Amino acid sequence: MNVTQLLRAIRARSRASFLAVALPLFAAGTTSAQNVIEDVAVAKGAAGRTTMTFAMKEALAAPPTVFAIATPPRLVLDFANTTSSSKATAAVTDSVLRSYNVVQAQGRTRVVLNLIKSQAYDVKLDGNKLSVALFDAPGTTATDSAPETGRFSVAAKAESTTFALRDVDFRRGQGGEGRIVVDLSDANSGIDIKPQGKLLIVDFLKTQVPRNLERKLDVSDFGTPVVQIDTFTQGSGARMVIEPKGLWEHSAYQTDNRLIIEVKPIVEDPNKLTQGSRPGYKGEKLSLNFQDIAVRSVLQVIGDFTGLNIIVSDTVTGNVTLRLKDVPWDQALDLVMQARSLDMRKNGNVVWIAPKEELALKEKQELEAKAQVADIEPLRTEMFQLNYQKAEDVRNMLVPSGAAGGAASGSTGGVLSKRGRATIDVRTNVIIVQDTPDKLDQVRALIQRIDISVKQVLIEARVVIADDKFSRQLGARLGVGATMSNNGRNIALNGRPLGDADQANVPTTWQATGLGIGNGNLSNYYTQIKQDPSTGTITWNYVNSVPYNVNLPVANAAGALAMTFLNLGNGNLVNLELSAAEAANRGKVVSSPRVVAMNNQKSTIEQGQEVKLRVFGGVGGASSVVTVNAKLALEVTPQITPDNRIILDVGVTKDSLAGFTDGNPIINTRRVNTRVIANNGDTVVLGGIYEENITDTVDKVPVLGDLPAVGNLFKRTNKGNDKSELLIFLTPRVLTESAGTVN
Repeated sequence: MNVTQLLRAIRARSRASFLAVALPLFAAGTTSAQNVIEDVAVAKGAAGRTTMTFAMKEALAAPPTVFAIATPPRLVLDFANTTSSSKATAAVTDSVLRSYNVVQAQGRTRVVLNLIKSQAYDVKLDGNKLSVALFDAPGTTATDSAPETGRFSVAAKAESTTFALRDVDFRRGQGGEGRIVVDLSDANSGIDIKPQGKLLIVDFLKTQVPRNLERKLDVSDFGTPVVQIDTFTQGSGARMVIEPKGLWEHSAYQTDNRLIIEVKPIVEDPNKLTQGSRPGYKGEKLSLNFQDIAVRSVLQVIGDFTGLNIIVSDTVTGNVTLRLKDVPWDQALDLVMQARSLDMRKNGNVVWIAPKEELALKEKQELEAKAQVADIEPLRTEMFQLNYQKAEDVRNMLVPSGAAGGAASGSTGGVLSKRGRATIDVRTNVIIVQDTPDKLDQVRALIQRIDISVKQVLIEARVVIADDKFSRQLGARLGVGATMSNNGRNIALNGRPLGDADQANVPTTWQATGLGIGNGNLSNYYTQIKQDPSTGTITWNYVNSVPYNVNLPVANAAGALAMTFLNLGNGNLVNLELSAAEAANRGKVVSSPRVVAMNNQKSTIEQGQEVKLRVFGGVGGASSVVTVNAKLALEVTPQITPDNRIILDVGVTKDSLAGFTDGNPIINTRRVNTRVIANNGDTVVLGGIYEENITDTVDKVPVLGDLPAVGNLFKRTNKGNDKSELLIFLTPRVLTESAGTVN
């Protein structure tokens, strides 16, 4: 791109910047105007203030809406229901005001003040005259370069309107910036943001502050440039004082009723003329028009304009032709250096300009000289007492990989030079470093940064197992023994002998005196076991000659109803037994393991049973013992974030021994492994399992069990409803460094 194309691009950018402010006024349709701007006058007022006076046809009911733009510096006034009879564009000869533009459309007029540098302003209404006073913000002088204020203002829509702050909050952005979030009662609240010395001042015009928001917020622990935020009432409005630290820049934007102010850290670049992360040029604007002028003369002009101390190398020669109008001085300097293949190095307020090859060669020579000095520089020895770190761990950080006691050729990484060495004394936890003074300073700074107390976290887990079991069983046993004779033919009905000695209402043993049982029919069911010769007592045993035809009892019945029907004349016998059982079981098991862990260190606690099994290797093979664990364990690695939240890599295990099958143990296993983030002291639910098992079992005699009512004598029913729920909770708490108490 040649110089002509470059100048066209700059002019096009300038026009686009102006149109971005002016074009939103234009839209389809117009409305009738009620007022007219008849005249505009610019004068230098008291105390060096530039005053711009607007003569209106009629008195304004309310001041116009005013807002400021920082890059490029401009002040915009919007007059509602107003037209203008003054000039559309006018140049001004002033130290802070370059020109102004008047654009009107759709029944309103916008006046754009093109400033040389950002200015504070004061708007006053006196009858049919409106005056706008421009002046330097407090803490700056007329000779200072324009600061990057990032300030904007929105004027109140009416003098009688009163606004209020709803909430003030602070957050940390992903890039480490501090974010102040202010909730407003109205989107039209008047806001003015300006830097003042090392502070950032935010004024809310005609705004009330609730008592709960009049406070100082200490936000230094968030790790952002913002240290403190103070909100209080000042006069008829509210003021917020933001105290940052170090190098910073700010930006602000408003969305509906929410104002967001971001304060970002700046990493200082000594080779940049103006510090900041925003792209583009930020210097005060100037105009240059030279034909075939020496480059050294152009650099001298820029140095006189900015006040910088510029040193130009003797090898800088040649001429340049340029025509620049209203261009930031740092952009003009960049253009000149690009045209002649020059580069610069900045040191404080001194700028050294030379050809790129010369600067590169000089820097290379300086580095080589430093390397040579380091090879012959005397070594020093220093001992460092470590408090919290292990000396072996610190030594591994200092010594390059591949080196033994010290550095070695071909080794990489580490802090020590190739001549440096580091040894440790395990008994006293002291590391002894031998190296050049510069390297010792680096080692000292590193140890001061890493040899610090690490926060601890108390982690409490709760494993809750709740059971709700219900079962109901109904069963019956029916035994019939009968013999009928008809015309010499016998018909018998008997069940298959089961050898069950526990018949209904019939004793298993029975004693009688004498040689006989005394009842001929009962002798069919009893056999003699033994007889006492001295007393003649005979012990009889029941032989179950009338077994059950239907045998569907309830195991471990809670209640039973049994009946026996006897017909002593023909020997018929009928036994009937009804059994029932109902059980309800509710239980809850709570396990609560606790462990204290250091930040970013893994900790484990467990309790349980070990079951040892002997396993054989096969036929004739050797046996071995295998251990199976059934344990309650908590394994966790905490990480404390800068905003005092806790990230947890956690594993919880709750195993239990349920029994044995063929000599092998049955282990009920409940485990969860996850990664969560929680606030300090809050309880999070890691997971849960809910089980419900519904059973309905019927054992019956075919056909007979399906009969109504009577069928219950020929079947056994079993109904159950088992519920089980597992919940795992986790509560982390940061411990204080003083006494190990919960923070």
